[in-house]
Amino acid sequence: MNYCRRTTKTVTIGGIPLGSLHPLRIQTMANVSTNEVEQAVAQTLRVAAVGCDYMRFTAQGVREATALGEIHRALRQADCSLPLVADIHFNPQAAYEALKHVEKVRINPGNFADRKGDRAQYTSDEEWYQAGAKRVRELFGAFVEEAKALGRTLRLGINHGSLSERMLHRWGNTPEGMVESCWEYLSVAQAHRFEAIVISMKSSNVQVMTQAVRLLVARLDAEGWNYPLHLGVTEAGEGEDGRIKSAVGIGSLLLDGIGDTLRVSLSEAPEAELPVAQRLAQYVGQRALTPKLSYAGHYTYVPFMLPRAESASVADSYGGDSVPKVLVFGAGEGGEKTLMQGDALFSYGTAWENISVEGAEQVQFRCLDAEQFTSADVVTLKEQPNAVLVLNASGANAVGAWRRAVALLAEEQCRVPLLLHRSFAEETWEEVQLIASADLGLLLLEGVASGIVLSSPHCRVAELYSLGLGILQATRLRFSHTEFISCPGCGRTLFDLEGTIARVKKATAHLPNLKIGIMGCIVNGPGEMADADYGYVGGSPGKIDLYKGQECQVRGIPEAEAVEALIELIRSHGDWLEPTE
Repeated sequence: MNYCRRTTKTVTIGGIPLGSLHPLRIQTMANVSTNEVEQAVAQTLRVAAVGCDYMRFTAQGVREATALGEIHRALRQADCSLPLVADIHFNPQAAYEALKHVEKVRINPGNFADRKGDRAQYTSDEEWYQAGAKRVRELFGAFVEEAKALGRTLRLGINHGSLSERMLHRWGNTPEGMVESCWEYLSVAQAHRFEAIVISMKSSNVQVMTQAVRLLVARLDAEGWNYPLHLGVTEAGEGEDGRIKSAVGIGSLLLDGIGDTLRVSLSEAPEAELPVAQRLAQYVGQRALTPKLSYAGHYTYVPFMLPRAESASVADSYGGDSVPKVLVFGAGEGGEKTLMQGDALFSYGTAWENISVEGAEQVQFRCLDAEQFTSADVVTLKEQPNAVLVLNASGANAVGAWRRAVALLAEEQCRVPLLLHRSFAEETWEEVQLIASADLGLLLLEGVASGIVLSSPHCRVAELYSLGLGILQATRLRFSHTEFISCPGCGRTLFDLEGTIARVKKATAHLPNLKIGIMGCIVNGPGEMADADYGYVGGSPGKIDLYKGQECQVRGIPEAEAVEALIELIRSHGDWLEPTE
């Protein structure tokens, strides 16, 4: 219920140490070609000037890895000591070259040593699995020794969308499979007594990402291994959705003391990512300084892997099997049209006693302060069959106050529908957006609540409603608009990413039951959009490949024709709806 940062060892990257004894480190990734040394240096100098701790570059081949040496030298000549990180997929030779030039190398266990399509060579699945494990021990073991000799740091960057065929066959495309993939490589590092390791577990699906991280932490703690963690939601997108998904995924873990460095992956310039990450880190720092809450009960609150809480159904709108609802109190008149019965918009200052939600007039809203909530309140609630509990919290330890109240409800086996009410004194929209996403996202991911309430005198009703819907969508509890899975762009990107995202969104944003991936290249784009229904992927310069699920349907479409071709692909599979406005 109270903040406690997970203890992790110190790993030094260049001159900047990482771990629980140090501040949360902020990083980003270049979106210019690694071979364009002048552009790469200029972008690195810009992010260094606004507080970036580490800068990552793609190195898809030996040529790009070699260019990192030129970038590194030019930066040092410019008196910039920012540590550089190489991002490697599929190419161990590029990884070896990168070790010569940069302070840290990220490798993907899903595609570093395993070979695709080699199952037929073996007489059994077990023989295949063990042969792959042996190859990992040999290839990664040699790589670890080279990193050790050069004094480099490595990141094991496990991605949900790019697990090896062996891992997928044995564990499925699951959080458990991600942990096993990490563990195989981590065990090799342990055998070679190599400690300069950072770990990341990423997915565009926030539920998968947070569950994978928490499963890994539980296993690391059981083993007594305290490696530092890098947090990120991959392919989070841009604009409001990208910020909400990142804050729900990264922020919910940081609030529980998990994580040592973070990257907010937006489909925008690297400079736009840094303020979002910095504000999240700042908020977590505020939680660490709040007074501790006391709890005298006997119920043990388990902070992850909770089933969705069972609650009574009231007015067919709250609790039971109803999807979570959004109520907001903000600047403006309120009363605008909502998407679903049980949602409601009110002017800020409207008293709960005066509230009547259309279609749920018999509901008795009981708004109570989470910090002051007592067992006596639980007794009263159990005597009111039409009650819906609204637990209000504000300040940096809203999460702790809610958890304390939820523990009291669980101890008394009270099944009243619960709305989490986050009220804000903060005046900036970005603060409200990020803090609401982190706080509410954490409890929603844990299976708590039948809905959320947002209130702010400074934010418009429509803004708050959109934010509430975005938080529920990020937690996969309710879909109200098209889900876009878009990469942040890097040196591999083959088209104007931001402009393309805008065009695809304009054409398809009215399809709430679909997830559409927009990926800059084919190196790991198809894998990273594993959760998407349709995909728009850069195949070659000026050419686009279109996907249905993981299967490429059309290759090499001219970029100018690709959005219309995507619409036709969606239409041909019966998923297209004509816009209503």
